[in-house]
Amino acid sequence: MSQASVLIVSDDTEFARTAAARWQAEAHAPEITLVTSDLWQASSGTGYDLIIVGPVRHRKPASILSSFEATSSTAVVCIPEDENELASLRKCRSQPLLISKRDGWMETLILLSGEVLRRVNALNRAQRAERTALEAQRHAVLGRYMIEMRPGINNALTSAIGNADLLLLEPGQLSPECRDQIRTIHAMALRLNEVMQRFSSLAAELRAGEKESQAETNLVAQGHAGRQ
Repeated sequence: MSQASVLIVSDDTEFARTAAARWQAEAHAPEITLVTSDLWQASSGTGYDLIIVGPVRHRKPASILSSFEATSSTAVVCIPEDENELASLRKCRSQPLLISKRDGWMETLILLSGEVLRRVNALNRAQRAERTALEAQRHAVLGRYMIEMRPGINNALTSAIGNADLLLLEPGQLSPECRDQIRTIHAMALRLNEVMQRFSSLAAELRAGEKESQAETNLVAQGHAGRQ
């Protein structure tokens, strides 16, 4: 699990210091950034896995949460200064996770934040896996297209190489500039042909690997059937 990043927004230095110190006792402490409410902007939360809004004086927690909700989907935990503020936020806000600042609130914050960060990490892994799968799918489509087009490309290259060879057999009928251009065409066609031959070898290896994998799968399935 890579190190998570947490932004704490609070004007209470003791709150921020206590939260940061408590987190250092955890096995997987996140990277913590502190910012006061007068410096908060909607873009401040970009790139963080979790934002914690603690007691603030310069701005109301609701205004900070509003600016955040408008621009980001990062998880948010809010610890208002008092019960009145907590009740007010519960009426108008459904997205942030709210924690009452009572006895044991710090342990609740650590446990809740840990669970949030684990979910964020799991979501990030799932998104990376999805991107990898899509990229693999695009590569597979390109590979199938190349396999389908290979005979036509090989025929075109064979024709280009053959015609260039015939022209070069009669150098007296060509100007020096034409001979140089034909030699270039001939050399590039040979290079492309070499690339296609390598691609053919790779395709054959992939097919052999698929057959071997399928054979192993069949043997495993037969073994399971036999034990049953």
